[in-house]
Amino acid sequence: MLPFEPPVYLDYAASTPPDSRVLEEMLPWLSSEFGNASSTHSFGRRARAALDLARDRVAGLLHAKPAEICFTSGGTEADNLAVIGGALAAPPERRRVVISAVEHHAVLHAAASLTRFGFEVCHIPVNSSGHLLIEQAARLIDRNTALVSVMLVNNETGVVMPVAKVARLARKAGALMHTDAVQAAGLLRLDPADLGVDLLSISAHKIYGPKGAGALWVRKGVQLVPVIHGGAQERERRGGTENVAAIAGFGRAAQIALEERQQIVEAVEAAKDGFLEGFASLRDFPLHCEAARRVASILNIHFPGLESELFLMRLDTMGIAASSGSACASGSQEPSHVLKAMGCPESEVKCSVRFSFGRTLDPETARRAGAAVREVAREMLSRLRDLSPTSLVPPASSSA
Repeated sequence: MLPFEPPVYLDYAASTPPDSRVLEEMLPWLSSEFGNASSTHSFGRRARAALDLARDRVAGLLHAKPAEICFTSGGTEADNLAVIGGALAAPPERRRVVISAVEHHAVLHAAASLTRFGFEVCHIPVNSSGHLLIEQAARLIDRNTALVSVMLVNNETGVVMPVAKVARLARKAGALMHTDAVQAAGLLRLDPADLGVDLLSISAHKIYGPKGAGALWVRKGVQLVPVIHGGAQERERRGGTENVAAIAGFGRAAQIALEERQQIVEAVEAAKDGFLEGFASLRDFPLHCEAARRVASILNIHFPGLESELFLMRLDTMGIAASSGSACASGSQEPSHVLKAMGCPESEVKCSVRFSFGRTLDPETARRAGAAVREVAREMLSRLRDLSPTSLVPPASSSA
């Protein structure tokens, strides 16, 4: 089997390729239009106009008002501003933060940092299918709670979380409700009012925009303590000169995501279906959270007896790019906290791989890649059995 040329990218949950229309939107702000949006002269006014247009477009994606959009450097900063800024703005008697056990590290670590300020951090558990346990959430969210954060789509399994149900619990307790919607943008309809949240994070590079831009939607009237100081930008919520080029690209990406969402969803579905058609081995290599409601963009597959890091290196030599979980944590060499929270044993966690799909992946290429993934897995398992005949590596089925 020859390597794919060009290589096949199956890691869209980590980052997406920028749309050519996004790059076109950005180019002037990387060359002749270099003004600071805080300046009052013509260069600054043009930069300010670009920010205003981008704000309108991002607000459109969220069915929100432009004044509710706070630009950040990405999803991680947006999560930090929501979790830390929201909790610190709460009344002093509210010193509990409640988050799901399967949040992105941006939320997990932001929440953990609040313990320095006397906050208690509680985690809502999930079941073996990745479903959030609402009854446990109801026990944890009380009048001492400052903020609740539950992601809309899990970045490792693709499971859609019951954010609206949790938001009702938070509202009843008088707590702020935040959702990390980074993996949902462009695939699900996003409307903070329908979700019942107070704060919502998204990122440009997950919707075919550039890295270096994100946004936090902030419901009118919600108070936040800034986490970056040094200026009055973004309604005094986030100090620092705005990245006009990235934000302009973000705005264009948001506009495309809104206007072409149906085409994007259909393209992602077709790519995922193509991959599964070629793979045709879910009996030997089971899919995590198969019974849960998931977005089409993410598949997390267990390869019994085949450690993911070795498998991913072999796939990379074959021209197939995938990952073992969140790109923000993959360098840490620690097992997936998401699969561990689902109750998976460590042997299973270490043998699981995430494949994720996007609109630029054609179904036939995905089908060929799926077949190649299956063959590489079988080949590696066969060699492992030959090297260690007494091992517990399970034999792969001979079925296609």
